[in-house]
Amino acid sequence: MKKILLIVALVLAVPLSALAQRPAPPPPKNMPTPAAPTLGANSYILMDFNSGDVLVESNADMPVEPASITKVMTSYVVFTELASGNISLGDVANISETAWRTGGSRMFIEPSMEVTVEQLIKGMVIQSGNDASVALAEYLAGSEDAFAGLMNHYATQLGMTNSNFTNSTGLPHEEHYTTARDVAILSAALIADFPEYYRWYSEKEYSFNNIRQHNRNNLLWRDPAVDGLKTGHTQAAGYCLAASAKREGMRLISVVLGSSSESSRVSESQTLLNYGFRFFETVQLYKSRQELAQGRVWKGEQEQVRLGIEDELFITIPRGRYGDLDAQVEMRPELIAPIAEGEEVGQISIRLGDDELTTRGLIALETIEEAGFFGRAWDGVTMWFDGLFEDE
Repeated sequence: MKKILLIVALVLAVPLSALAQRPAPPPPKNMPTPAAPTLGANSYILMDFNSGDVLVESNADMPVEPASITKVMTSYVVFTELASGNISLGDVANISETAWRTGGSRMFIEPSMEVTVEQLIKGMVIQSGNDASVALAEYLAGSEDAFAGLMNHYATQLGMTNSNFTNSTGLPHEEHYTTARDVAILSAALIADFPEYYRWYSEKEYSFNNIRQHNRNNLLWRDPAVDGLKTGHTQAAGYCLAASAKREGMRLISVVLGSSSESSRVSESQTLLNYGFRFFETVQLYKSRQELAQGRVWKGEQEQVRLGIEDELFITIPRGRYGDLDAQVEMRPELIAPIAEGEEVGQISIRLGDDELTTRGLIALETIEEAGFFGRAWDGVTMWFDGLFEDE
């Protein structure tokens, strides 16, 4: 028991504030957090980008038609192919009659044109061109059906458990659906994985074929913190908007699906973002593989092993509650060599009052090899004597 308490004390001695990146300044500590806003949309969610914590949700797992928000998934697949080197921005795509005749919003490509992948991406992201989406799908996978298979493959990899895609555009299909939560997961992945391409979502207009069109995301004009993502609308889906904004280092993602009008999807998204930024803050508690403590190792070439967590740890909490955070650790009763780097030897949990916010595995940050015969024997005797005292 003495060994366990020692390890706990070492971890708790790491001041949370030393690693936190604090927004400034928070409201007074006794300021209450009001109830989450209620919107008229069919489903919605507000999620923090860094922590993944959900601040507001309603029907977030209800499958619905996503309309042109589908193009976020289309662009994720295209960006993945760009990053892997399978295609390049300067590639020239052949425009099929199928792409040219695709209905709905368009960038106005024609079969006789030479159009680059970069132009098609901008036509899809900024102008919401269905023709551009189909042209990209055909260029990358040969057909839109084959491309939909790629969309579903990456959706599965990202953990989008309630989504299925049948096309690259979001045009209505009974087997084409997603959820507010899945769109938020996808949006966060796109921002994190492809920052060099995500910037196109913040562009307010794009001209092609001598036709200038504005980005349909009106939040780009309304809130300077907003830098993406995508709108959508069909009669069945209603008015939809996935948005992301960053203020003072804190990034939030809102998804509103099935709103009643173009103006309501904007105002409802703004309501969610304002609520999140006003009443919550996101802090980085620990960095990836940063030493948080040292544990006593028995029968090893070294007596101490450095301990930490694999990934950086962000949490989102009500503003003014940072001082109420507490870290608690559970460890193996004894650490006996050999210990491999990355081996989980315990857990660290972060609590806010009575609520457990998150738990992460505590891992060895280095390998500790087994000691020689005499070293093992000496530690064995020491452990035996310690056991005698602990039994008393």
